[in-house]
Amino acid sequence: MMALATGLVGIAMLILFLGILAWWIKALPFVIIVTVVVLLVLYDFVRTLRYGDSGPRP
Repeated sequence: MMALATGLVGIAMLILFLGILAWWIKALPFVIIVTVVVLLVLYDFVRTLRYGDSGPRP
């Protein structure tokens, strides 16, 4: 439960920070990079919650 709470707070802070940067810079390549990075962070967060730090068992 602690990993869920701290993960959500950290992701929210990251999205807020990168969103502000993307809003001020307004360059399409930067916005694309920020979007991909946020999607990868969310994907990793879900995988970590589902399987733990060691990943899925073979």
